[in-house]
Amino acid sequence: MYKRTLKPYIQELAKKYPVVTLMGPRQSGKTTLVKEAFPHMPYVNLEDSDHRSLAILDPKRFMESYPNGAIFDEIQNAPNLLSNIQVLVDEAQKNGMFILTGSHQAELHSAVSQSLAGRTALLRLLPLSMQEMRDAKIKDPLEKIIFQGGFPRVYKERLPIANAYSSYFQTYVERDVRQILQIKNILLFERFIKLIASRIGQLVNYASLATEVGVSAVTIREWVAVLEATYIIVRLEPYFENFGKRLVKSPKVYFSDTGLACYLLGIETPEQLNSDPLYGNLFENWVVLDLIKARYNQGKDPHFYFYRDTSGKEVDLLLQQGSHLIPIEIKSNKTFSPTFLNGLKYFHKQAPKKAKGGAIIYSGTKTQKIETFELLNAENCFRFI
Repeated sequence: MYKRTLKPYIQELAKKYPVVTLMGPRQSGKTTLVKEAFPHMPYVNLEDSDHRSLAILDPKRFMESYPNGAIFDEIQNAPNLLSNIQVLVDEAQKNGMFILTGSHQAELHSAVSQSLAGRTALLRLLPLSMQEMRDAKIKDPLEKIIFQGGFPRVYKERLPIANAYSSYFQTYVERDVRQILQIKNILLFERFIKLIASRIGQLVNYASLATEVGVSAVTIREWVAVLEATYIIVRLEPYFENFGKRLVKSPKVYFSDTGLACYLLGIETPEQLNSDPLYGNLFENWVVLDLIKARYNQGKDPHFYFYRDTSGKEVDLLLQQGSHLIPIEIKSNKTFSPTFLNGLKYFHKQAPKKAKGGAIIYSGTKTQKIETFELLNAENCFRFI
């Protein structure tokens, strides 16, 4: 059992809202978290065919079994229950009645927004963060953690990595992708997702991907949206504002779990990862997601962007705090170089009224102040948020 940072937030919100909805990728630990946070509530898994059939065929009678509320796991399998939940909570006028989980972001968010607007708090749970791993006494070095990813079962059950992610990917494709897209040629989709993995941290070029996969750019956009909706990838948008430079408008893509990304890239050991040309991209992916997890685990939206102009000048991350933008550079090097400051200084010149401080996150061990910037060890980067 791993102590999840989000637990006190979900318990606190259940005191203030009649419904709390927890979203995130499959196997990120949602079920374990809600069961631990609310041990006395009835639990219903809507992945179970019997429960799902009853909920869909006769939702009113199904809900009669839970007059005081319940945990409904994977609620996107029976979205028709949401209107019944709305009626129950409006009648009861009681907080903490229902805890919902789901792994289909767009589908569930839309349904919840329509039926439970103003009645539910929305939270997100991603795989284990570095803070949660270290709290659980997982002492593996950073490179091994990037390779293994953050799914709790991988560590709890000491699963063989290749088999764990092969099974995860095939289950995802068979269950989620076929259900949402009804793709006939699944091999094309598998080629697409492996190409996406090879472009971690790079600008998404839909036309290029379409040519390489052999489908239309419209199809590629649809597939990217599905990967995002099912929490396989996180799309990072560029920050748009007139800083006196023309800015790029394409997003970047990162994987919610670096272990899955390593599997898709054919990386089979931590040693192979260390020598892989994409190690820097995967290190950046891990840092970006650990920072996003730190925000989600505080019950906050990420508010992360990146900066890049058409001259090629860029900053890996911008954290928006009110009217200020905090630039963050990510370097996989173990040794600090003064050149790491170039992007931060450049951004401050472009946005002198908005830029505030900044940080360099690298794989070395030093943590110190350099001019107006922070030099941070990657393992402790969450402390910057």
